[in-house]
Amino acid sequence: MVGVSRQIVNQWVKRHRQSGTSGLLDGRRISPRKGCGSLTAGESRRIQDWIKDKCPNQLRLPFALWTAQAVRELIRRRLDKELGLSTVQLYLKRWGFTPQKPVTRATQRCPQKIASWLEKDYPAIRRRAKREKAVIFWGDETGINNQDQIGKGYAPKGQTPVLRQTAQKFSTSMISAISNRGVLRFRLYKGALNVDLFIDFLQRLVRDAKQKVFLIVDNLRVHHAKSVMEWVAKHKSEIAIFYLPAYAPEHNPDEYLNWGSHEKRLQ
Repeated sequence: MVGVSRQIVNQWVKRHRQSGTSGLLDGRRISPRKGCGSLTAGESRRIQDWIKDKCPNQLRLPFALWTAQAVRELIRRRLDKELGLSTVQLYLKRWGFTPQKPVTRATQRCPQKIASWLEKDYPAIRRRAKREKAVIFWGDETGINNQDQIGKGYAPKGQTPVLRQTAQKFSTSMISAISNRGVLRFRLYKGALNVDLFIDFLQRLVRDAKQKVFLIVDNLRVHHAKSVMEWVAKHKSEIAIFYLPAYAPEHNPDEYLNWGSHEKRLQ
């Protein structure tokens, strides 16, 4: 709670035994730095608010992320206090901040449109699907190769396990769709997705579902192609396509199936 080591506490106890309460008084000489290495409760709250609500570049700091060094520089510039790097790290830990890998978000995304889609558009899609007895699928595309190794295995300390596999690289592409109940459908193909491949996947999806399909996809150009729209219009009793708001992949369950845009390992 206080932020001191056990050794310091031992020194306090020893001095108290020798000199009583007076032994606990700070006997160091007054220096210009005394008191400059600590933050008041108000200053701590201000620093935390800045870190939570702003990025370093928004506060004109030459950092991309909030590191201990960035926070130290923020304190120096805004509060005119010089803290040691280890002291800043202790403060961050006390405040409940931990080092984390950042989630990428496009600068072009519109939080208001995303919130509106989640609060209004998707509930309307779900109600319509219930009325028309349709199944909701979420679609996405990804790449797959045979070189990605994401698993871990136990081995004696210092002896890294060796995974033996062919050095020949090969890859393919995949379009997939997953329903709200976890039903998965996918198709492998070579190269980039085009209109013919997408329509072929829609035909297979409709044929397999045996009920009307509501497919929610992102705003890839192929998904909006004129030929796709014409095909969907001819089969409107079998399928309807809806679009996620732009730059909102975290709201597509199929993205989690594909682990975002990372290429996957062929099993």
